[in-house]
Amino acid sequence: MMTRTLATFYVFAAVAGLLAALDPGFPERFRWAMVALSASVLTCAGIAVRWGPRWPRNAFHLAVGSASALIVVAILVSPDPATAVGAATLMSFIAVDACFFFSLPLAWAHMVFAVGGMVTALVLQGDVPTFIAVALAPIIIALGTVTRGLVIRASSASRDPLTGLANRRGFDDSLQELLTTTARTGERLSAVLLDLDHFKQVNDARGHEAGDQVLCRVADVWQHELPAGAVFARQGGDEFALLLPGLRGAEGLALVRRIVALHPEISMSCGVAEHQAGETAAQLMRRADRALYDAKAAGRGRCELDGGVACQLALDLVAALTAGDVHVHVQPIADTADGTVVGVEALARWTHPELGAVPPEEFIAVAEQNGLVAALDAHVVRTACAQLAGVRTARGEQLTVGVNVSGRELTDPHYPARLQALLRETGFPAEHLVLEVTETLVEADSSTAVEALHLLRATGLKVAIDDFGTGYSSLSRLDTLPADVIKLDRSLVATIDSSPRRRQMVGSLAAMCRALGLDVTAEGVETAGQAQVLAAIGCTFSQGWFHGRPVPIAELLASSAVLPATGAPAR
Repeated sequence: MMTRTLATFYVFAAVAGLLAALDPGFPERFRWAMVALSASVLTCAGIAVRWGPRWPRNAFHLAVGSASALIVVAILVSPDPATAVGAATLMSFIAVDACFFFSLPLAWAHMVFAVGGMVTALVLQGDVPTFIAVALAPIIIALGTVTRGLVIRASSASRDPLTGLANRRGFDDSLQELLTTTARTGERLSAVLLDLDHFKQVNDARGHEAGDQVLCRVADVWQHELPAGAVFARQGGDEFALLLPGLRGAEGLALVRRIVALHPEISMSCGVAEHQAGETAAQLMRRADRALYDAKAAGRGRCELDGGVACQLALDLVAALTAGDVHVHVQPIADTADGTVVGVEALARWTHPELGAVPPEEFIAVAEQNGLVAALDAHVVRTACAQLAGVRTARGEQLTVGVNVSGRELTDPHYPARLQALLRETGFPAEHLVLEVTETLVEADSSTAVEALHLLRATGLKVAIDDFGTGYSSLSRLDTLPADVIKLDRSLVATIDSSPRRRQMVGSLAAMCRALGLDVTAEGVETAGQAQVLAAIGCTFSQGWFHGRPVPIAELLASSAVLPATGAPAR
C-alpha cells in the first residue's frame, strides 16, 4: 500500500509537470528543464513500482525526502508565479505520504522539511508574494493532519485492539497484496498458522487478564524478531497467522522455530506452507492449516512444514533410507551413582550429498509429513537393536537402548505389532528397550497413542517421558502417565550446580518420582559439578556431553565403556 501510494503521487506529479511544459505559453528556455524533471519523477515512480515492495520501511524516508527536493527544484525552475505556486501545491502529496507512512514525530519532521523548502523556494523565486508562500504552509500541514486522522480511523478496522497486530481482515488484505506482488516478481512467500497450546487452561486457571498478557507477550516477541516486510496477525482467540515474503518454506520453518524458542513458557503449535505458482490464497492457507493439524497431532509444541507437491528433500530421504545412508549414532546414558554407562539413546543422522548434514528436526519433520516416519523409525530401531543385542555394560548387564517414537507411529494401530516383530528379528530383549515420547504427546487428544504405550509396556518395554519440565508439565499426572522413566529437560539442569533453589526443586521432583517407582534421567549434563549434584539429590541416570557426545555405534563398541557381545544374537 505504501509503494502504491508513493508511485501514484509520483505519476501524477510527473503528469502535472509535463502538462505545464506542453503549454504553448510556457517559456522555451524552461520547457526542457521541466520535461527532464518530470521524466525523473516518472522514473522514480517506475522504481517504486518495481522494487518498492521489497524496501524496508526506512527506505521510504529517502523516497519522500527526495520527492520534496524535486518539488523544490520544480518551484525554482518555474518561469512564472502561477507555475511556481502550482508546483508548490504538489507538497500536499508529501504531507499525505508523511502522515500515512510514518509515526507522528517523523511525519512532522518531513512536513517541516518539505514546507520549509517550499516557502524558501517560493521566496527565492522572486515573483511570488511572501504572504502567499507562507499562507500555503498551514493549508498543506492541515491536509496532512486530517489525512493522518482518517488513516488511523481506517486502519483500526484492520487492527486487533488488544495486541495492535493486524486482525483477520488486515491479514487477508495483506495476503492478497503479497500474492499479487509474488505473481509479478516471482518472489518466494511462506504462510504460517500458529496456535497457543492449552490456552483455555490459562484462562480457566488464572483468568482472562492473564490470558491477555500471554497474547500480548507473544505479539511483542514476534514483532521484535520478525524481518521487515513480514505480516503478523491475530486471527482471533489464541490463533495467529504470519506471512513471510522472500522466504522459502524451510527458511520460514527455521525462523518460526527460533522465535518460538524465545518464549519457552508459552507453548505453540505452528504450521508452515510455501506458496506455489498459481496457488490461491485459500489453497495456501489450507496447506498451512494442514501442517498445523499435523503439529498438533504429533503432540503439540511443534512446528511442521507442509511438503507440498514437490518436496525434493523427501525424495532424497527415500533414496537415503533405501541406500542405508541414514546412520544411527548413540549417546551414552550413565548411572549417577558411579558414572557407569548403562544405556544409550539412538539418534538418526543424515548427511545429504549436496546439502551436507541435515538437522534431525528438519528431516524428521519431512519424514512425518510425507509418510516416511514408519520407515525411518524402523531403520533406527533395527540398526540399534541388531548391533547392540548382547552388548553388555561394565557390570555385565545388557546395554539398554532408548529410541524416540513419533506421534504418527503411536497413533498407528499396527505400530505395536511392527515393533515386536523388529525385536524378534534382531533378538534384542524387550525389557532393555526404552521408547522415548514427549509429555505433550501423552497429553494429546489421542487415546490410540496412550493405549499403544500401555500395550507395549505390558510386553516388557519401558517408556520414558522426554523433555519433562517444559511447556505445561503437570505434576498431578505423574501417577497416571504410562511411563517408567522421567527425562528432565536440559533447561532444569543448566543451573543446578549454581542455583540452590533449582537444586531443591529438581531434588524434590526426583524424590517424588522415586516414591512413584519412576526412574529419573537428567539431560544436558555438561560438567562434573552438575553430575555430582544430580547424584547427590537422587537422580537415577544422567545424559549429556559430560558422559559423551553422540557417536557412531562402531565407535561406541570400540570404546572401553561397553563389553562386546558374547554370543551371536539373531540379526
